[in-house]
Amino acid sequence: MVNWLQHETGGLLLLCGLAIAVLLFLIIKVKLEPFISLLVSGLLLALAAGLSVEQIVGTALSSKASLLETGFGGILGHIAPIIGLGTILGAILEASRGADVLTRKLLAIFGERGAPFAMGLAGLIFGIPVFFDIGIFVLAPLVYITAKRGGRSLVLYAMPLLAGLSMTHAFLPPHPGPVAASGFLGVSLGWLIIMGVVCGIPAFLVAGVAWGMWIGKRVMVEVPEDFIVAEKEAEAKDADQGVERPEPSLSLVLGIIAVPLVLILLATFGTVWWKDSPALPTLTFLGNPAVALTIAVLLAMWLLGLRRGIPGAELQELATKSLRPIGMILLVVGAGAFFGAVISATGVGKALASAMSDAGLPLIVLAYLISCGLRLAQGSATVAIATTSGIVAPLLKGEDFSQAHIALIAIAISAGSIIASHVNDGGFWIISRYFNMSVRDTLKTWTVLETILSVVGFAMAGLLSLVI
Repeated sequence: MVNWLQHETGGLLLLCGLAIAVLLFLIIKVKLEPFISLLVSGLLLALAAGLSVEQIVGTALSSKASLLETGFGGILGHIAPIIGLGTILGAILEASRGADVLTRKLLAIFGERGAPFAMGLAGLIFGIPVFFDIGIFVLAPLVYITAKRGGRSLVLYAMPLLAGLSMTHAFLPPHPGPVAASGFLGVSLGWLIIMGVVCGIPAFLVAGVAWGMWIGKRVMVEVPEDFIVAEKEAEAKDADQGVERPEPSLSLVLGIIAVPLVLILLATFGTVWWKDSPALPTLTFLGNPAVALTIAVLLAMWLLGLRRGIPGAELQELATKSLRPIGMILLVVGAGAFFGAVISATGVGKALASAMSDAGLPLIVLAYLISCGLRLAQGSATVAIATTSGIVAPLLKGEDFSQAHIALIAIAISAGSIIASHVNDGGFWIISRYFNMSVRDTLKTWTVLETILSVVGFAMAGLLSLVI
């Protein structure tokens, strides 16, 4: 049986399908943590495929790294500092009230009629350094106030905001999904930023602006009064405690957000534009994602923190608190990398490539469909990206894809990971609760928005892949 599985394409594909089925069963039915589910599925796949114990977990006498070590260690060494620093940067921007400044300035520029678009831009810009759910917690009260003043449905203002937050979370670093895809597929973050923007902006405009404004006029949702009361009470409490601090300027907030993006892009394209320049080593160093984000975090600590009266001890506590939620994210990505390493070692990758070639299916389409299937089945975008990237990574070996093309494949995976958010997705319930919507209304608004965002983002990536 093991012999047949190791040498027959059909057997290997069946084995991979069974491993994914076990993974989904453990997550959906057993309610096991995705990290543990990925680990168990990877171990079972390795054993069923006939890999040796030494290959899988190593031995005391072996000097060769095991799949467990290379799977976890390789990806976490790449993404852990990026995600950690990005999380701290977002927390400082949030605590400094940068979101308030950004949203109010945009509302002043676009006026009452353009308020939905202004909320979308706020989500788009503030969503770059801030996690999706944190962006909702911070910006939701501003959406309530804007909707109350406008006297229109909360949906009209919430949908563009959510599209901006979701697009950046799915397509742009330093968010866990795109950073993990970058590590799995071996593509630079510079190219991922470029392709994320090129594919993500049209998706945001269609899903957040066009669809959001259309559905916002047809689904009437009242602003929850208790949320506005709670916000006013929180502001009064802060004022009583004497913690009111001067707000940062809009240019300072935008500048700090732009610093790591600009440095990473300069390093990426410096090898093309200035390959003979003595400045290239400096650009390469400063544009390393971990170095670029470290610079941005230090600037934020000084300019948004210490200079505005936030003590160093408070900044340290803020950084510590912000890092707590990312532990499970890193473990899930690491376990996904192990799962992918097992797939590569068993030969499933080659079998999948052969089957795909016989079917005439482009790799970018396969990547999107696998990611969609995993997202629909178990709800977690991170699990969908980690598992899909692990399956797709071995298929890139031996192919002469450019960095730009691989970045588009990563975008396709990320696009698939956000399709059709429904009741098995934690984000679905956060949005339902924060924006006062029934399950039916959330399905009619948010679920459709995510599907449009996914399909348009993938369509852009697919079209670009034909010419790049």
